[in-house]
Amino acid sequence: MRITLKQIENFLAVAELGNFSRAARRQHMAQPALSQSVKDLEAELGVRLFDRTTRRVELTDAGREFRTSSMKAMEELEHAVQNVQDILERRRGRIRVAAPPLLAAAVLPLAMAEFRARFPGVTVELIDVGTNEIVESVRTGKADCGLGTFPPGQDGVERIGLIRDNLMLFCAYDSPFAAASTVRWRDLDGHPLITLTRESGIRLLVEIGYENAQIALKPLYEVSHITTALALVEAGLGVSVLPTYALSAARQHKVLGKPLVEPGIAREVSFIHASGRSVSPAVAAFSGVVRLYAQKLVPRETN
Repeated sequence: MRITLKQIENFLAVAELGNFSRAARRQHMAQPALSQSVKDLEAELGVRLFDRTTRRVELTDAGREFRTSSMKAMEELEHAVQNVQDILERRRGRIRVAAPPLLAAAVLPLAMAEFRARFPGVTVELIDVGTNEIVESVRTGKADCGLGTFPPGQDGVERIGLIRDNLMLFCAYDSPFAAASTVRWRDLDGHPLITLTRESGIRLLVEIGYENAQIALKPLYEVSHITTALALVEAGLGVSVLPTYALSAARQHKVLGKPLVEPGIAREVSFIHASGRSVSPAVAAFSGVVRLYAQKLVPRETN
């Protein structure tokens, strides 16, 4: 069936005005062209829509039925177009963002609050999960975007770099490192160390730092969460090497963060989305707000 939108619009104009001449003027077209449009529609439907006399144009039973259905269809189409325009103008929509718990807590609450103030019609839903689950959620469409630190070569996602996050030493107030402005990796030799488990990408970077400094890595404690490591540091059980964004959680503990040098080791915090899919205007705008608050996490000298 080859019915066009223009044919339906012309039919509805005649049905409303009851006159081909007035309908043609409204539709900004010549009357013969409008009449032919209606005839083509009737031919395609296989029914007569109007009874025509020299004085009047009246809907047939089939015409009245078609008018009711086509008016509903036009209203739905207009609604669909408006929805798309609202999304393009970031007035409506939903964003699902996946992020690891600590990074989510450090960056996203303020970013989400500012985004809501700018675009109150767009809802942001937060999924706080581990790094591997973030990538899979974005790949499968469970999440529209993700935030985190990801190994290179991840298939199915594209990334936007937000900040370079340097590793830092976290120590207690009474630690020998408390007064230092920076700490060299080799200065950690012999100090009790609290590390994350090998499931964490941070642990691999710590091993690289110790290897570069040519000192032995012998963790006194291995834990799964950054907040647990900070609590152990606060208790005076050792020092810990953690990402800069851990400073946000360190405020809740009596611990200090010191830049690690010789070498400086950093990783990229990225905003990801599924490759091969268009990024909605709302997600693009949200990534800009997230970048702003991610940059605030990192001291200027370490960014």
